[in-house]
Amino acid sequence: MKHIALTPFGRAPATLAQVAAARTAPPCPAVDKWTLYARLRTARVRLGVSDRDLGVLHALLSFLPERELRDGEPLVVYPSNATLSDRAHGMPESTLRRHLAALVRAGLVARRDSPNGKRYAARSRAGELVAAYGFDLRSLLLRAPLIEAEARAAEAEAQALRARRAEAVVLLRDASKLAALLGASEAADPLDGARSLLRRQLGPEQVAALVRDLSGLVDNLRARLAPAEEMSGNDGQNERHQQSPIQKDHDPIGGHEDEAADAASRACHEIEEPVRPRSHRAGGEAAIPLALVLKACPELLTYAEAEPRSWRDLAALAEKVRGYMGIASTIWVEARSRMGPDLAAATVAVMLQRFGEIRNPGGYLRRLVERHAEGRLNLSGLIFGLLGRQGA
Repeated sequence: MKHIALTPFGRAPATLAQVAAARTAPPCPAVDKWTLYARLRTARVRLGVSDRDLGVLHALLSFLPERELRDGEPLVVYPSNATLSDRAHGMPESTLRRHLAALVRAGLVARRDSPNGKRYAARSRAGELVAAYGFDLRSLLLRAPLIEAEARAAEAEAQALRARRAEAVVLLRDASKLAALLGASEAADPLDGARSLLRRQLGPEQVAALVRDLSGLVDNLRARLAPAEEMSGNDGQNERHQQSPIQKDHDPIGGHEDEAADAASRACHEIEEPVRPRSHRAGGEAAIPLALVLKACPELLTYAEAEPRSWRDLAALAEKVRGYMGIASTIWVEARSRMGPDLAAATVAVMLQRFGEIRNPGGYLRRLVERHAEGRLNLSGLIFGLLGRQGA
């Protein structure tokens, strides 16, 4: 058969795309059909086809016996709708026709309709293929360079989007911790909105807008921290004095502990009042910011699957590490009952950070509980002392 049909069978009108697809094109290099299909999946959005359209194309490609698409070889497949539906995992024929039409519109498949609209192959008496009517897959071969270019562009866009999204996550983390450090309750709504957005599938423009908003929020919070940074010299002097409570307190039962604690309390008086929980109920928040505890006690995070986001998370993590530290459950229950879950968890975090200097963790925690009951525990002093050591 010399003539290639330019128009579809039946009442369907001809289109310019159909005519263009029937034109003779120069020979193309051979392409692995499954490699090309994989690149097409990467570029499908840019080429305007859906994943279900590609599912039908996969079924069509499976009817070609050879793995490579080569010019000069038969590239027309002619399965019936029933056979194609079965190969497409039982897709209904009405749905099948819709996806076939989408592939034709995208220029990935061309129709080669027979005089009666049926799909079949005409063969000679010797069994040689004379003509085939069905779906011509040579269009894939012709568009292979375009598919590869679009796939590369899609990969570049995806990489840029991942980088921008990672930037948004880091900015959100910085904004959250700075807001907690400052006690900036007005930042709660923007931060919650940003967390909600990051749980969705965002486009490049949406991610860029989110990065701009979070950058502005972080800059604003950092500007509010500037006055505190200017006073760092005096604070540093106070912090150096605060290192003594746990350094000298190698023996929790020894007689030097009370004197060291009193000295630390006096040194920290100008920084912050003694830390007490707002509530002894489960989940009650301590007066000291959670972010400050985590900054002063980074050793605690090595035992965490994820960074604690609330005092409840910190209490659960403290419950886990106190066993590693050799603190008996009876002492831990007593500490939670008398100090409150938040203050007890923060105390264990401080102890873990200085664990190498404490001979008897259980006895040390019990002594701190007694000191709290007497109103002489200044946990903020210990925390600022740890921060001062980090700065040194």
